[in-house]
Amino acid sequence: MSARTTALAALIACRKTRAWSDGVLKEYLRRDRLDSRDAALATRLCYGVVQNRMLLDFYLRAFCKGPLEKLQPVVLDILRLGAYQITCMDRIPVSAAVNEAVEQGKKYANHRAAGLINGVLRSLARAGDALPQPPDLATRYSHPAPLVELLRENVGEALLEPLLACDNAAPETAVQVNRLRISDRALRARWDEQGVPYERHPWMPGCYLLRGAGSVEALEAFREGLVLVQDPAARLAVTAAGLKPGMDVLDCCAAPGGKSFAAAMDMEDRGDILACDLHPHKVSLIAKGAARLGLRSIAAREQDATAFQPAWEGRMDAVLADVPCSGLGVIRKKPDIRYKDLTATEALPAIQGRILDNVSRYVAPGGVLLYSTCTILRRENEAVVEAFLEGHPQFRPEALELPPALGLTGPMATLLPCLHQCDGFFIAKLRRAP
Repeated sequence: MSARTTALAALIACRKTRAWSDGVLKEYLRRDRLDSRDAALATRLCYGVVQNRMLLDFYLRAFCKGPLEKLQPVVLDILRLGAYQITCMDRIPVSAAVNEAVEQGKKYANHRAAGLINGVLRSLARAGDALPQPPDLATRYSHPAPLVELLRENVGEALLEPLLACDNAAPETAVQVNRLRISDRALRARWDEQGVPYERHPWMPGCYLLRGAGSVEALEAFREGLVLVQDPAARLAVTAAGLKPGMDVLDCCAAPGGKSFAAAMDMEDRGDILACDLHPHKVSLIAKGAARLGLRSIAAREQDATAFQPAWEGRMDAVLADVPCSGLGVIRKKPDIRYKDLTATEALPAIQGRILDNVSRYVAPGGVLLYSTCTILRRENEAVVEAFLEGHPQFRPEALELPPALGLTGPMATLLPCLHQCDGFFIAKLRRAP
């Protein structure tokens, strides 16, 4: 199975099932058993097409005689895949991209479609530097115009284009060292011996960026529970809570479990962590992850974060509330998010507020409530926290202890991928009065 075939199969599946490309791609990479090099290429192709879909369609319209909407859907998938290789990748020979696309056209459509694919892609390749220029930022970076305007309102004009460009960059894989099982030095020595490419993250201790290492799940360090796949921003949200051994902690929206795992590591696996999620299959994933990492302080259970549990009232030294959000800070890792209907996100602040109101009742006097999201919209971040504080005078904001390299201060912080080499993320720390 070739990388291009796997990428096309994943794109077809995403279109038909409306599933997230990252999950579908992971499934197809396992199915096709590609080696690390082909798996990396298939990933780049699939993500690249999704990330640049509007731009690719803009180019294709210049060389297709009829509307793209009238093409057989799989033919458009193949054209986008070929166009991405021709216009956005330097190391792919045009002949290889076109020939493979033509063969895919024969297999998935018919010989007539294969002829159309051949003609369009060769015309596109001949255009070279004379390709038409995209008329606006929305087309250039394949972010729908309403999303571009929303991001402009939230990050400002100066950061808008860098953010859009960062959303289209190849996402890095970040792993955190499980220091309960191995030291940083010992893990680096292993990786050096095994030829695993890594580099230290610039501001998060114990965090390493893996580039070209293939599937993380296939690494010995992952299988042995020596590392946790987690973005530095998400790790920072746990670090900011200031957890200590022996604490009682609630992670109220825990799946897939990363923050609970990080909390257990900060607490030296001493104490009690309740990791809750609404969906039973996700609760199972948390339990499996804790077992892989050798963490015994975590109990995973099914629980709706908006439903009050009287037994937990006033009991928790810390509550982590990483609430459901629009996810606009992780577009580079979930590129499909950009195409979702924004109107559905307008109801999120009310849900986030209900969760915060409910779980705040579990915080013990003097305890911490840590609110976080993976979005950069003020209406889901600062506005939710400010509304909560107005109605809960027993809580006060507390300054976050953040790495100086971030250049951020105060009780609330928004991290941006284009500035901080991490996911777009929001963190707020609130302390309940003793």
